[in-house]
Amino acid sequence: MLSEAERNLNATDGPPIFRFVFTGGPCGGKTTALARVFSYLRERGFECITCPEAYTTLSSNGMNVDFFSTQGMPKVIQRTVLEVQMALEDGIHRVLKARGKPGVMLCDRGTMDGSVYMPQKEFSELLSEMDTNIVQIRDNRYDAIFHLITAADGAEPFYTLENNKVRTETKEEAREVDQKTQNAWVGHPHFYFIDNSTDFEGKMSRLVDTLSKIVGLPSNLKRRSAKFLLKSKPDLSKFPSDIAYKEFEVEKIYLKHIHDDKSSYSFIRRRTNIDPDGRRLGSVYQSTLAQWTEDGELIEQKRIISEREYMSTSATRDTSRHVVQQRRISFLYNKQSFVVHIFQSPKEGLCILHAQVEASGKAEPEVDLPPFLEVDRRLQDTDEDKDTFGAYHLSKK
Repeated sequence: MLSEAERNLNATDGPPIFRFVFTGGPCGGKTTALARVFSYLRERGFECITCPEAYTTLSSNGMNVDFFSTQGMPKVIQRTVLEVQMALEDGIHRVLKARGKPGVMLCDRGTMDGSVYMPQKEFSELLSEMDTNIVQIRDNRYDAIFHLITAADGAEPFYTLENNKVRTETKEEAREVDQKTQNAWVGHPHFYFIDNSTDFEGKMSRLVDTLSKIVGLPSNLKRRSAKFLLKSKPDLSKFPSDIAYKEFEVEKIYLKHIHDDKSSYSFIRRRTNIDPDGRRLGSVYQSTLAQWTEDGELIEQKRIISEREYMSTSATRDTSRHVVQQRRISFLYNKQSFVVHIFQSPKEGLCILHAQVEASGKAEPEVDLPPFLEVDRRLQDTDEDKDTFGAYHLSKK
């Protein structure tokens, strides 16, 4: 007879387990953030486990900088860090699943952070040797990435390395590492910046609010995406050379309502990574449940699913709606995360720019728009704009 833990491990419809990465440049507040979020979620019924940073774990237990003097050692160390990181995360995920309750893994950095310290070609070769790729270790592994910008960028008086003895970066070096880390995670579908535009308490509150919406808890942030109608499709040749961007194909399928409940809807999504030569590198699958609260706030609970789940769930699609097909371009500009949605179906040629920003009051959040895109106007939270430009409404036949 199987034990309770074994039954939980074998279950295909168990409670959700979320994987979140906390990353960023030195002295961004990760240690405090991990502790704050851990307590917050535990108090609200989630089982939480923190996954330590693999490099720091190895360095704190005898692996020192002298090791790098051996020829070929940097690649060996980066592979070891990556393997340790993945083993720790997989083990923690197994423990949380066996527990049989809603769970959250809080990762102190993730699998892409090591790429900052290697040439891109070498990192790609390393992944190939490990029989994996960027799609698997970045997009398919984590539910969201939270980048806490270093205090050296916007909160300079508070920059210190006293809380991490293995870090030695100057402020200039910290800003450079922070930027490289941002670029390493470009392309993840849920990549959030937590900057230094407020005091540190405000920074932590914004982090908790953003994370809350993902796991389905009420949040003080009423919006995290400002939308703009573009006049035309982006011309990638006009993107500045220092703007890192990624391209994707997206298929979104809305599902039938099991109950006559108009306060919620659900969909599944396939997101395929496209390389600069047009080759498909792999797909990530996600399930989303969207619910409106009594005060009109939309909360979306997201989770990564397998290809098998995606295919079986697609059989329950809402046939009164079109399958939404899009081309998407993700990029960073001035510490902001943008995604261009280029519709292929059901409204071919429609281009909407999404900017991940924060708003806690009634005022619209400010967005520093990229000058290399032709913006028509900002879309408003009105029924008219939702009906004309929103994917949910456009999908209706």
